[in-house]
Amino acid sequence: MKTTPEHNARIAKMTFASVYPHYISKVEKKGRTQEELQEVIQWLTGFDKNKIQELIIEKASFETFFQRAAINPNAHRIHGVICGYRIEAIENPLTKHVRYLDKLVDELAKGRKMEKILRSE
Repeated sequence: MKTTPEHNARIAKMTFASVYPHYISKVEKKGRTQEELQEVIQWLTGFDKNKIQELIIEKASFETFFQRAAINPNAHRIHGVICGYRIEAIENPLTKHVRYLDKLVDELAKGRKMEKILRSE
């Protein structure tokens, strides 16, 4: 599936604060912890727990969130399909970064080992 300009604009305007509770719910429902979720987010973005909280309070859009992020140099190793989109085929950088995050959260919820999620192998 190819992303459209409208889809990319909608993703850019979404706030991280509106999605974060869904991430927490998803991983906790599957027996993972909020700390593990924060570790995954920090690996991808460089944001520690305090910075994540600041961005939530600020109601930062995904566009702002990822403009401030220091994307992990190994993020390009995140592959597969998430939300019907093949990550490697997404051309818009912001949409790709959001889907990276979605994929990492999905892998965490599915019980994948942290070393594999963080692409340390």
